[in-house]
Amino acid sequence: MSEAPLDLLIVGAGFSGLAMAIRARQAGVTRLLVLEKAAGVGGTWRENTYPGAACDVPSYLYSLSFAQKPDWSHLFARQPEIEAYLEGLVAEHGLGPHLRLGTNVRRAVFDEGAGLWRVETDGETFAARVLVGALGALHHPALPRLPGLDRFVGPAFHSATWDHACDLSGKRVGVIGTGASAVQFVPEIVGRVAHLTQFQRSAPWILSRGDRPTGAVSRLLLRAGPLRRLYRASLFWRRELAAMAGFTRVSRVTALAEGLARRHLEASIADPALRKKLTPDYRLGCKRVLLSDDYYPALARPNASLVTEPIREVLPHAVVTADGREHAIDVLIFATGFAPGGSVLRTDIVGRGGVSLLEAWKPGADAFRGVSVVGFPNFFLLLGPNTGLGHNSVLLMVEAQVAHVLDALRRLRDHPGAVLDVRPEAQARFRSEVDARMQDSIWTRGGCGSWYLDRAGRNRTLWPGTVGDYVRGTRRLRAQDYRLTEPERSSGRR
Repeated sequence: MSEAPLDLLIVGAGFSGLAMAIRARQAGVTRLLVLEKAAGVGGTWRENTYPGAACDVPSYLYSLSFAQKPDWSHLFARQPEIEAYLEGLVAEHGLGPHLRLGTNVRRAVFDEGAGLWRVETDGETFAARVLVGALGALHHPALPRLPGLDRFVGPAFHSATWDHACDLSGKRVGVIGTGASAVQFVPEIVGRVAHLTQFQRSAPWILSRGDRPTGAVSRLLLRAGPLRRLYRASLFWRRELAAMAGFTRVSRVTALAEGLARRHLEASIADPALRKKLTPDYRLGCKRVLLSDDYYPALARPNASLVTEPIREVLPHAVVTADGREHAIDVLIFATGFAPGGSVLRTDIVGRGGVSLLEAWKPGADAFRGVSVVGFPNFFLLLGPNTGLGHNSVLLMVEAQVAHVLDALRRLRDHPGAVLDVRPEAQARFRSEVDARMQDSIWTRGGCGSWYLDRAGRNRTLWPGTVGDYVRGTRRLRAQDYRLTEPERSSGRR
């Protein structure tokens, strides 16, 4: 047990966890600690090292507003550069003494009598007044359940756990899944494999990426703060205006974007049969829209084939599809995304009355502004339910949530020993507002099924409005949304 309770304990050292720690220190919080299960910081950008890994939001927007980098090498930053940026934040803001790497959180229990969180790791227990979960969602690969997969004798791995020791040269490689990672790594490996077989369940919508090096002159100009902020604002508003015009629902903007995507496909693929296979059968935006200029040409190469028949089974050296055809494979790579809920639902978090977060979320993941959960006092989530984005930089959402938590810390500082618990009516109101917006959204009416939806068909992943709407409602903590309980009344069942 640490000697005295911490003011703030953050679990996770990715973008959101580091942003929370930096802002908290700037606000005068000194008794804070960041626990990270990995051997280094970076979260998603440390874990995903597959060939071609890069951001699909422009670099100058996919960075923290208070820690802008003036010299990104490309319009869309590659994984190593983003990881280095995050490592640089630790050094620049003196977070080293506040970091505990290689520390896996097993359980966090709210002590109602003391008004503290007791957080158990593999080797130590910490007490903290405020607990922040910055656990991320892109850590636990989702692997397909394919008959006979355990019989496959060759290397088989997920894109998020890329086997860099596996030499793909001259191999027959099968890729299962056509999500964001496949679109990035397939063009990187197709040139050195003997044959690449892409197994596709549904075709993604793909728009031109338009990536380019920033160039020496551009970097020199963007070193000036005012110009960089102006450029960042232009990137933000282009995406925000698209959402305002109807990107989040079926609209004229949807048809316009679909036209651009079809022209991109036609310009990249000459073969009508292949082009037909690569044409989506749902509305653009219903699933994640991907950006690439080299994925289509990669599949048009003579040593690549696209298979749309469902997979029936896996043999020791082949994949068999529903039409009975055997596709000879030496290496299998899964580009099948991540398990919903991420690390949050794999950590035992227990609130008032011994109720775990897993139990509280049995009807579905739910949180006020995606940040606070009823019955879990002084506990805040970063990038919780319904705070993901499909049109802009999610870091803008993170910064609004960090500001919300800082407001909570200020209020708690004025009330030693007290706890803040979001009111049930506030959380219910937020859920109703989100559901109402979702009824006419592209994710509900776009004609597809996606990982955005839970088993009941409810979208508990994305925010259905603009970033501006979310920021205005989140960055300040309103007293009427929370119950502040003083120490003598802090105990009792939920």
